[in-house]
Amino acid sequence: MKKMMIVMIAALVMASFISPKGSRTIHGYVIDEQGAGLPGVNVLVKGASDGTVTNVKGYYEIKVGNDQAILLFSYIGFQTEEVQVGTKTRIDVTLVADVKQLEEIVVAGHDSNKIRQITGAVKSVFRSKKEMAEYKVYDMAYAPALADQVVVHNTEDYATIHENQFHRPQHQPLSTFSIDVDAASYSNVRRYISNGSKPPIDAVRIEEMVNYFHYDYPQPTGEAPFSITTEMSDCPWQEGHYLLHVGLQGKRIPKQDIPASNLVFLIDVSGSMSDYNKLPLLKSSFKMLVDELRPEDRVAIVVYAGAAGLVLESTKGSDKKTIVKALDQLNAGGSTAGGAGIQLAYKTALDHYIEGGNNRVILATDGDFNVGQSSNGSLERMIEEKRNDGVFLTVLGFGMGNYKDDKLEILADKGNGNYAYIDDIAEAEKVFVHEFGGTMFTIAKDVKIQVEFNPEKVAGYRLIGYENRKLEAEDFNNDKKDAGELGAGHTVTALYQIIPKDGPIEGFLKDVDELKYQKIKTDKGNANTAEWLTVKLRYKKPDGDKSQLLTRTVQGKALNPDSTSDNFRFSAAVASYGMWLRKSDFKGTSDMDLSIQLASNAIGDDPYGYRGDFIRMVRSSRFMASR
Repeated sequence: MKKMMIVMIAALVMASFISPKGSRTIHGYVIDEQGAGLPGVNVLVKGASDGTVTNVKGYYEIKVGNDQAILLFSYIGFQTEEVQVGTKTRIDVTLVADVKQLEEIVVAGHDSNKIRQITGAVKSVFRSKKEMAEYKVYDMAYAPALADQVVVHNTEDYATIHENQFHRPQHQPLSTFSIDVDAASYSNVRRYISNGSKPPIDAVRIEEMVNYFHYDYPQPTGEAPFSITTEMSDCPWQEGHYLLHVGLQGKRIPKQDIPASNLVFLIDVSGSMSDYNKLPLLKSSFKMLVDELRPEDRVAIVVYAGAAGLVLESTKGSDKKTIVKALDQLNAGGSTAGGAGIQLAYKTALDHYIEGGNNRVILATDGDFNVGQSSNGSLERMIEEKRNDGVFLTVLGFGMGNYKDDKLEILADKGNGNYAYIDDIAEAEKVFVHEFGGTMFTIAKDVKIQVEFNPEKVAGYRLIGYENRKLEAEDFNNDKKDAGELGAGHTVTALYQIIPKDGPIEGFLKDVDELKYQKIKTDKGNANTAEWLTVKLRYKKPDGDKSQLLTRTVQGKALNPDSTSDNFRFSAAVASYGMWLRKSDFKGTSDMDLSIQLASNAIGDDPYGYRGDFIRMVRSSRFMASR
């Protein structure tokens, strides 16, 4: 008996040395052979259901039960790695390209005469687009080391942008467009560049990149809800041309003075939202907004997957715990009945409508609607009907790989709303905290700009960006024509490249045959005027139907470049960078160095570091993989 006790004690002592230790969190980065972080890598505990995916920088965190645990790192196009945890708390992994696997699903070699479309190859491996999304089949923005050799299937959609051309004032004296306060393009472009790849050309909307940043314009002093600022100087990227800067500043309203808000969170909880940078990031983002709510504000939550449902009745902003609890309980799964969700969200907003208040639906989704009303046309018509009820719309985009930018942009444009892309929690803070008033409260709607150029001073002009916001000249005076909205404290900036009367026109202006039946006449009296152009704006009050008109003229000599404002130089830096990314026909000498030079000398007051981040992003562009 005594011997048996000794044996048992010895066994226990031995077990104490070999038994697994308690659970803990392992973290680290997953990179490719070039040292670039790989987002979307599956990190699993072998033999268990525990798993996670790397974020946009390739970082991951995962809990393991003991030292004997083995982590599996798998990513499409790369060899799977197995690593035993042991006593480590940080495990960094370098994935090696799997050439054999790539040959099964991609088309390789720019020199091959037998290039096949990737969709056919992918179908042999995956049964549907949904299954491809579940297995993280993204484009080369997420595997930059292989971008020169392969093309991976991607289902992100962007509306085609046909770049604005130069026009002669004699033939087309008026330039008319709707304002745009959306900033989704900038953060989406940043997502691509952070992952080491050039963004698709049509993902680059220059006006949204420029308007991502706040500019130091004077506050309005009259009855109008915004001020107008103009500035003209030499064009930094084209010698002999001028650059016109037009800025609007919305009236700032302290948060406590904003009318009570009736908000409906419309949240996509379909299966495509399960990724770490979708529903989990969405929940964290909305919690920031909830923290900003006041007792007089109200929130309801509508979700949609295969069907739509109300998961939280309209609740007072003071009951933050109830709202946060409802958010925490959301899980992703099912198809995407976006149209049904929109219908229910607007109905809920109208059921709790606040006269004179801020009534708004906040849609958060990757835009991948696939059940019910899902086409761009049907969604557009539905939103146009809903906006007449006095409910505004904010659209927040999340995720990558299957992101439907074109659909979300249409919804925001047609729904009297604004549109942002949330790529990380810092962007959520910008939208919901730093720009709360501009995001949540509209001070002017249907804001249109029309510029008339003097043909005796201007040989040609080009609006930079705003391609999908252009209006017909007669739309300017048509109060039934929808246009953009301006939020409290928001700024709007527009840029024109102008060819003066004696400036270089070759390669910029196209000739037409001389007219046979009519002659273009100009007022010779304009030759002696100092006026270059006239800027006109129309806007309506948020609850109004009749527009009001504001007019400004631009005259005198163009400013010396050394006398321009930080606003002028920084907006020019962003526009120049956008034209370089888009490979614009009119980019002139635009490149990364010019953008960095202009921006570095125009940082100004940058309390949140957004302008500094822009410079760092431009510098990192040198390492982007070609597409």
